[in-house]
Amino acid sequence: MRYVRRILGKELGKAARAFPAVVLTGPRRAGKTTLLKKAFPKAEYVLLEDPDVTARVRADPRGFLDELQLPVIFDEIQNTPELLNYVRTRIDATPRRMGRWVLTGSCDIGLMRGITESMAGRAAVLGLLPFSVAESPKVTVLRGGFPEVLARPTAARLWFASYVQTYLERDVRAMSAISDLSAFRRFMSLVASRCGQILNKTDIAAPLGVSVPTVTSWLSILEATGQIILVPPFYENFGKRLIKSPKVYFVDSGLACHLLGIDSARTLNASPFLGPIFEGHVAAEILKTQRHTGRRPEVYYFRDQQGLEVDFVIGGRGGTLLLVEAKASRTVKPSDARPIERLRRAVKRYTCNGFVVHRPSAGAPAMQTVSRGVKAVDVPGIVTIV
Repeated sequence: MRYVRRILGKELGKAARAFPAVVLTGPRRAGKTTLLKKAFPKAEYVLLEDPDVTARVRADPRGFLDELQLPVIFDEIQNTPELLNYVRTRIDATPRRMGRWVLTGSCDIGLMRGITESMAGRAAVLGLLPFSVAESPKVTVLRGGFPEVLARPTAARLWFASYVQTYLERDVRAMSAISDLSAFRRFMSLVASRCGQILNKTDIAAPLGVSVPTVTSWLSILEATGQIILVPPFYENFGKRLIKSPKVYFVDSGLACHLLGIDSARTLNASPFLGPIFEGHVAAEILKTQRHTGRRPEVYYFRDQQGLEVDFVIGGRGGTLLLVEAKASRTVKPSDARPIERLRRAVKRYTCNGFVVHRPSAGAPAMQTVSRGVKAVDVPGIVTIV
């Protein structure tokens, strides 16, 4: 698969011109290293997962840094967080030299804590997720957007199995002293089966035979390592009693399919999980659009205790709201727009634009009117609007 230009590359260049350090976070194998090597072709590259390298860092961090020729890319910096203090000292010695320190990490919580303590005001923080539909037409609900899956789709099942195993042994073990990784693997599959649902930790804990605090801790690991999205409810009260728990989705729909044993288009189309997985695919594409253009991730859902629910509420340009319903069908009916219409009538202080997002179809126009104020678009269409 030839190199695909990443949308985040533009923001990466801006950050490198404005800050001494740039930090790129995101899930394992999302393409961080490839992007940085293309963006900084003259930078020295150091992989901090190599045991020999990490041993040298811990034995003599100053000597290790003295041997480097800047700019430098430190890949997987979360493996040697103590290095951040020494990097900060060198940045402070030459504060006007921009873009000389480039750091990547797969675990946001530990990495962000170190950056907050050591690199505040010195580093721009950006996030890279797997390929979006705007970056590659090969991205689908079934395969997701991981670069290696798109490059070798016939080996997708083996790749995902290897990915999960590597993720468990490296990222999960690095963040928590979990002795039974097979239980965590079952937990991941159970979360995949709850995609698109209001998060109920008790419902997840019971089949696994673990406590709710354990589920809370494990969900934090999935979120910190970029595997899941927790979409909060929209915080405005429109005179309604609102649901307050988040909804859960996987960042990569291909990984969700793998965890649920879905490995073909036929199986996906016949699966009861098609709707929730497609909804998660839409959520991820919205999030990718926001993060890859340097914006703060802002996507919510709306649901009140009377049953009115709209899949996604997004802050638009000029104070507008985008109300989005995700439908796995390739044909949109007027009834699909009714939740959006009902919520629009309840929202007085905002201008609202409504969209029903459907799966692409060769015979469908790029955009069509469903009802007054609500249009139908496919997934590539909604990301251009967001």
